[in-house]
Amino acid sequence: MTYEDIRTVVVEVLASVAPEGDFDRLKPDRPLRDQLDIDSYDFLNIIVQLHERLGVDIPETDYRHLSSLDGVVAYLAQRMSR
Repeated sequence: MTYEDIRTVVVEVLASVAPEGDFDRLKPDRPLRDQLDIDSYDFLNIIVQLHERLGVDIPETDYRHLSSLDGVVAYLAQRMSR
């Protein structure tokens, strides 16, 4: 799966959890929680959906790597390349 494929999946998951988000104006290096107004429950739903869609286990200790769109995609790309 390419970096762009992963990014597409991540944006689809984000859109399913925060459908009111403005994804055309999403800044990939800024915190998702601030841009999409997601809470901790929404964040956990994102983690679960990413696991279901991509088959990647994301331990709680790694959540800090998932604050921005770029961070999520880079983290998943690294985990999927193993």
